[in-house]
Amino acid sequence: MSAALEIQGLESGYGEVQVLWGISLKVQPGKLTTLVGANGAGKTTTLRTIMGSVRPWGGRVLLEGEDVTKLPPHSKAARGLVLVPEGRQLFPDMSVEENLEMGAYSRRARKRRKENFARVFELFPRLKERRTQKASTLSGGEQQMLATGRGLMQEPDVLMIDELSLGLSPVLAQQLFLTLKELRKAGLTIILVEQNVHLALALSDYTYVLAEGRVTIEGESSQVAGMDEVRRAYLGM
Repeated sequence: MSAALEIQGLESGYGEVQVLWGISLKVQPGKLTTLVGANGAGKTTTLRTIMGSVRPWGGRVLLEGEDVTKLPPHSKAARGLVLVPEGRQLFPDMSVEENLEMGAYSRRARKRRKENFARVFELFPRLKERRTQKASTLSGGEQQMLATGRGLMQEPDVLMIDELSLGLSPVLAQQLFLTLKELRKAGLTIILVEQNVHLALALSDYTYVLAEGRVTIEGESSQVAGMDEVRRAYLGM
């Protein structure tokens, strides 16, 4: 089976400071792949470089075998590669419905706008209840639901989510992880950067552990969770 997304030797950074040093990943269709690591390991930079909001210095990004490395973010999104960014980055003065509309801008997304609205409101009934409220009035958990819903409105083939549970209560985090589980069951390919390593390893199919801008460990998530170095460093065991 060919990879839905393949990263080959990706390098990037900020200014003159190099952050990524030859990152290589393979994301299989319909699977949930997670990137874990300490703060500053390069996880967010990896997603931003894949998306193109950080310019790659070297390496390639292949989306279903097509080299999309040099395409701008909106062109990648139009091909089905979508990022839900860290910090949500909503339009605070727009309503829930208007924020979701902003996700349906591409031609592929517009074709299924009505169906995707229905899917988002089925996954997140709270958003349907608050569809006319401004995004700024939502709780942190509701804002994360809205950011994820906006990503789904873009009709993704590969959905990348940066720090899903950041700043959320354990109960809300658990709810959002269950939603990801439903999306994976429906066949969506997901890449997750997540600070809650326990939940990430329990939910995902495959894991990459990053340290200092490099992949140091990879494997089936159940196997990675049992590695002594991972248990000591990330699971407190």
